[in-house]
Parts: sequence; C-alpha cells; structure tokens
Amino acid sequence: MRMHLNIKVSGRVQGVFFRHNSASKAIEFGISGFVRNEPDESVYLEVEGKKEDLDGFVAWCRNGPPFSKVEKVEVVEGPLQNFTEFIVKR
Repeated sequence: MRMHLNIKVSGRVQGVFFRHNSASKAIEFGISGFVRNEPDESVYLEVEGKKEDLDGFVAWCRNGPPFSKVEKVEVVEGPLQNFTEFIVKR
C-alpha cells in the first residue's frame, strides 16, 4: 500500500547538494514526489511510495549526503497526491 509523507529536514542542508542527492535516492527507492529548499534554510519533501521504501528513504534523510549536517527530521503522514515522478524544485 502506498503512503504519503511530508518531511522537513533542518540543519546544514542547503548548498550541500541535498536536493540532488535526495532525487537520486528517491529513484533508487522507487519513490515519487518532490523536494525544495525553504526560506528558513530547511529542505521540504513530499514523497510517496511503499512503507518499506519510505522507511529507507527517511533513514537516508536522517544522515543526508556528504557535507550536510542534519539536525532534525520531522515526518508527518498526509493524503496521497498520486505523484508520478520525483521533481527537484527551486
């Protein structure tokens, strides 16, 4: 069964290729959705996929790519949006 998660990642997560790397990870896990930078210097993601794939993706978000320093990851389940791909937004 597919799930939808809203994820906010805080810390040193902008300017360290977090969005680009999260897109690669999403493809690896078979996840759809989007990622964008927020004005408060966090990164916001909405992702959809199977629970086990989302669990793996959230675990990756807790560490992030090299050069990032993740301090906090907030995850909230939301209604399915039926995303068909993963997009990196500005």
